[in-house]
Amino acid sequence: MKHITCYYKRLNIRNVKIAILAVIVSIFFLPTYVSFEKTGNNMFRVILNNVEVGVVSSPQAAEDYVTEARRRVAKESTELVLVESELTTEGSEVLWGRIDTAEDVIDRMTDVLAGDVRETLHRSYVVKINEYMVNLSNKSDVTKLLQAALDKYDNSGTYHVKLQLDPARELTVLSAGVETQEEALVNAQETLSMEAGIHADLTEIFEEVEPAGEKDFEDYELGLVSMEYGDEIEVVEAYLDESELMDVEDAIREVTQDEEKSDVYEVVSGDTLSEIAIKTNIPMDKLIEMNDSLEDENSMIRVGDELIITVPEPKLAVVRQEEAYYEEDYEAEVIYIDNDDWYTTEKVTLQEPSAGHRKIIALTTFENDKEIAREIIKEEVTYEAVPKIVERGTKIPPTYIKPISGGRLSSNFGRRSRPTKGASTYHKGVDWATPTGTAVYASCGGTVARAGWGSGYGYVVYINHPDGRQTRYGHLSKVLVSAGQTVTQGQKIALSGNTGVSTGPHLHFEILINGTQVNPLKYLN
Repeated sequence: MKHITCYYKRLNIRNVKIAILAVIVSIFFLPTYVSFEKTGNNMFRVILNNVEVGVVSSPQAAEDYVTEARRRVAKESTELVLVESELTTEGSEVLWGRIDTAEDVIDRMTDVLAGDVRETLHRSYVVKINEYMVNLSNKSDVTKLLQAALDKYDNSGTYHVKLQLDPARELTVLSAGVETQEEALVNAQETLSMEAGIHADLTEIFEEVEPAGEKDFEDYELGLVSMEYGDEIEVVEAYLDESELMDVEDAIREVTQDEEKSDVYEVVSGDTLSEIAIKTNIPMDKLIEMNDSLEDENSMIRVGDELIITVPEPKLAVVRQEEAYYEEDYEAEVIYIDNDDWYTTEKVTLQEPSAGHRKIIALTTFENDKEIAREIIKEEVTYEAVPKIVERGTKIPPTYIKPISGGRLSSNFGRRSRPTKGASTYHKGVDWATPTGTAVYASCGGTVARAGWGSGYGYVVYINHPDGRQTRYGHLSKVLVSAGQTVTQGQKIALSGNTGVSTGPHLHFEILINGTQVNPLKYLN
């Protein structure tokens, strides 16, 4: 009995040793523990966004786990997700220790990242119209915005937006065009079948059998016949934060409403400032304010002058063509007969005009609400217009220069207070105050008609010019030319003085056209 008891004691001791050995082996060989190796840090605490999420065997394991956690967070959204992820590891060298399973660490990382999502970027569309850009949340809104610009001028709903890939661009960029419902249907059919070539052949055959003749007025489908965008449009897909997106209704208002834009108006024959103000729908005072070249409503304008105007235009221009029928009285173009012996200032009407009458189909092109072109595509004259016939000169007329250097303009042309006894209250020239003896020059080349004393003029010189005009130079102190003498422009003809009816040393200068004095300042270069 004693022998058996000793045997059991030895057996229990051996079992205990075996159990202890098994525990030790499990510590060193189970995957959640690390064994001691004298190689430096072999266990790492993982901290993500300042939150401890577990213990791993290496920094690379931590990197792999956070990548998987980010993937899981992103998978929960159909949009692009941006999330903060600051990952750090703290290593230590241990004899043995327990590490967390990959799934536990990834789960904790996923919870941390989900709570730190910075923003969700939505798949969106950037619409660029020239330099203007607007961000919309989906392709449907893009179509709605661009369609609104068309609907502004198309009440029938015939024309629609056509978005298509731009083949000229390396990146994925959509361009916008316009098509009719019928064109959209044809394009769809051509995509589904190869009948397009057959259709073209049949069309050609029928045209040969029944060639198209000239249309009658009732054959035209009057109204809107074409539309296109007048600005370049680019549509690009992008991922944007919701705060960067614009509501489509706000975008429509911003793109289609009129705003003031600067433009240039070129003066054409027959224009006056008042007519231009009516044409451009700009008040006269505002038109003058915008143009430094205009002083008042009486300012002179010439054909080809360019005036700054403001016109109301939307951000997205729409160009459209409309066919219209109307009847009108019309004027025939003026017929000119050139006369090389006359100056360009001379013309004579040989035949007075008479208006005609016609029926018209016109194709008018508009950019937004502004007419930019008109083409008559059918015309039937009820009775012919009689043209105006004008004979006109072709020679360039001579020019006129100021007859003295310097001098102060002391009396202008027109009504004035009588400066001295015997003087006129209506001044028929202009006066420049200047010291006696100042050189006086011929304002234009010509023939001296008179040189000498001229009563109220004092010493005076008259010069006849090739264009039929005459210049007069009065109150001279000395005359240097004689009647019948030919002089050239700028030639010295006299010295200024104070002779005749005069209040002081000055030069009196006149220009006469058809024997009547005119304001000389309007004719001097």
